[in-house]
Amino acid sequence: MKKLNILIALLITLFLSSCEEVVNIDLDTATPRLVIEASIKWKKGTTGKEQKIKLTTTTSFYSSQIPTVSGAIITVKNSSNTTFNFVEIGKTGEYLCTNFTPVINEKYTLNINLNGVNYTATETLKSVAPIEEIVQNNEGGFTGKDIQLKTFFTDPAAETNYYLYQYSYTDKITQSFYGDEDTFFQGNRFFSLSQSDEIKKGDEITVTHYGISKTYYNYMNVLISIAGGGGGGPFQSPPATVRGNIINATNKDNYPLGYFYLSEIDSRTYTIQ
Repeated sequence: MKKLNILIALLITLFLSSCEEVVNIDLDTATPRLVIEASIKWKKGTTGKEQKIKLTTTTSFYSSQIPTVSGAIITVKNSSNTTFNFVEIGKTGEYLCTNFTPVINEKYTLNINLNGVNYTATETLKSVAPIEEIVQNNEGGFTGKDIQLKTFFTDPAAETNYYLYQYSYTDKITQSFYGDEDTFFQGNRFFSLSQSDEIKKGDEITVTHYGISKTYYNYMNVLISIAGGGGGGPFQSPPATVRGNIINATNKDNYPLGYFYLSEIDSRTYTIQ
């Protein structure tokens, strides 16, 4: 009986240890694509002069690091052909401009030259309605017991507007994003809504509203549906091969990932009472 107990113990040990093994599945690795994070954001109350563009590449599923891309020549031009140069910070893959001039409804063209390959895109800087107030509701959600926030603004009546709403939560990597158009509230007071059911007293929540173009609105709806409405954010590497508005002018088949957009933004931070 003693030998039998020892044998059973050994079998259990072997079974448990085998369950703890990490199994790596061989996955097909595609040729890396250039990822361009070219988001020009003009926060209300600031000059908007300092802007960044980041270049990375896609990588394998198991990689814990995102490769950065150095050595590019990056410019943005407005409709008057004024050129804004983005200069790389060291070898970080981040390119900085310190004299950008944001103008609402101005058209801008991005140009990136990387190893003789040219990437380009054109977009218009869109305005956003100012945030007026944030209202806390302690009886929200499907259960009527969740804390929700409504962030109010008044939509301009004379134009069609598209919005992106972002909610960032205390101690959470994930963020909530969703797009909106003013078809049903044009010219009226309206609100964005927090989408987390885990908000608690003392949490700090940062709310950001973006004014965006119709084309970027459509692009973001695709990304958000793929990411399930959360994730690390739409300004990170795309979770799937979703083509943006940036084209490879040298070889159209080797297109990059990412989107060039310009947006006026308004942001508030609220502490849950």
